[in-house]
Amino acid sequence: MSYTHLAAVYDRLMADTPYDAWLRWLGEVWEKVGKPSSIIDLGCGTGNLSIPLAKQGYTVYGVDLSADMLAVAYEKMKQEQVRVTWIEQDMRELDVQPVDAVISCCDSPSYLLEEDDVKRMFQRVFAHLKPGGHFLFDVHSPYKIVNVYGDNTFTLDEPEIAYIWQCFTDPLRFEVEHQLTFFIHEQNGCYRRLEEVHVQRAYHALSLEKWLRDAGFVDVVVTADFQDLPPQKKSERLFFTARRP
Repeated sequence: MSYTHLAAVYDRLMADTPYDAWLRWLGEVWEKVGKPSSIIDLGCGTGNLSIPLAKQGYTVYGVDLSADMLAVAYEKMKQEQVRVTWIEQDMRELDVQPVDAVISCCDSPSYLLEEDDVKRMFQRVFAHLKPGGHFLFDVHSPYKIVNVYGDNTFTLDEPEIAYIWQCFTDPLRFEVEHQLTFFIHEQNGCYRRLEEVHVQRAYHALSLEKWLRDAGFVDVVVTADFQDLPPQKKSERLFFTARRP
């Protein structure tokens, strides 16, 4: 699922997203397992993690399916005067040089809608990690798909941008369709209407752990909601760490 219209306003809509929490989680894990030198940021979006990591001195490859999101990331990179290599690519077809760590944050893997898609991505990540390298990612939990998104409608009404965000959930597949309608204020005083549809799916933690091990990973650790604790019944976001032997 590729962002198109949404890319231009993505950062405005995600202004309250706790990217610092993801950076802190990555840092805490790397303090335990060893800091990498090179990183692939899989599903990097507009570079909200890639760019800070590059500023910390890591060699970063930002991979995303959306050319529009990468274009925004490139302009932000120039403003920050750092270096990130941006690559337009499907995470299921990852083809970059091997690195010390692969990350996929902000529920990017939740856009993989079939089990075989997830398994394929895990295999590609494994193939692009150097021995001893780690794969760190997070996904929506089944609980969040069914009970938080549900069949709910969310709205935003601000002077420069407004949206109607409708969710339609398939509880048997733990799948949600996000129907997004945006109204963006133009200089002429009118509002431009844009529409996008995004679909995400959750998988049981035990299934994801098995598929990681099937791909060859070891030392799989699962936590939840930015806490160094196992998932609970109502955990909304699952975090995984796995190592290539």
